[in-house]
Amino acid sequence: MSLSKLSGLSLVCALVLGLSACAPEVGSEAWCKQMKEKPSGDWTANEATDYAKHCVFK
Repeated sequence: MSLSKLSGLSLVCALVLGLSACAPEVGSEAWCKQMKEKPSGDWTANEATDYAKHCVFK
């Protein structure tokens, strides 16, 4: 594997890890607030289930 490919792969991995670290934990107050502000038509089925479980039926 060339150095440029290895550098690119490392950059992509760092970016993915950095972005995932910024997301609030599912079920937290910050997550519930973020989901409340997101249009419900953009929610996934898992997000809707988690929202109901953690934010509505506490």
